Amino acid sequence: MRLLIAAIRSVSAYSFLCVWVALAGPPSLLVAYLTGRVRHMFVLGRFGAKTARQILGIRVVTEGLEHVDARRPTVYCINHLSNVDVLVFEILLPKCPALRAMYKAELARLPILGTVLRTAGFVPVQRRHRERAFDAVDEAVAGLRAGASFLLAPEGTRSRTGVLQPFKKGAFVMAIKAQVPVVPIALIGPDVAMPCGRWYVTPTTVRIRIGAPIASAGLTLDDRHQLAARTHAAMSALIR
Repeated sequence: MRLLIAAIRSVSAYSFLCVWVALAGPPSLLVAYLTGRVRHMFVLGRFGAKTARQILGIRVVTEGLEHVDARRPTVYCINHLSNVDVLVFEILLPKCPALRAMYKAELARLPILGTVLRTAGFVPVQRRHRERAFDAVDEAVAGLRAGASFLLAPEGTRSRTGVLQPFKKGAFVMAIKAQVPVVPIALIGPDVAMPCGRWYVTPTTVRIRIGAPIASAGLTLDDRHQLAARTHAAMSALIR
């Protein structure tokens, strides 16, 4: 019975999101094109994400929000366990209105949503094309220098075991080039809510632990491995 209820809630949440994007997306894009502003898109997006989370029955407990500083462009790094990980954006956005994200380029194929993400300043990453991935990093660096912050998963793909995987270096190249700090964020519970390969979401509590910023000021690109190692260690400690 619990699985049936979870399946019904999941279908309801997915249906709501599809309808919400279809209804809110085109008008918000029109306003963005006419005014050059995108803040309303984040307000609408957060409402949709929060409502879907409530339908799914996912409760969030957050620790360390004091490490989120809207006045400071930052690279926020999360461990990647599940599609439910996207709820981190909803939690951080009120404290960091300039927050953006890097996302799989495949999402650009989705009607309306792909255009909304690009218009809002999100950066697509084509992981199978090395040169295009470098272009995405440079675009994100330009955003950081302009005052935006970025959220991404340096593992590059979901962990099927829950164990933190080795980090790719793009996030740390970004931080060093823009001379901004890295903030590690540990997620505990998304893989319980929605394990890799399962389509429905089980109600649960997800814990988000935000660590202290790790400075990149004065570092060079030769230090990217060191910065990645420090972030990996900090995130591992938060997970434990």
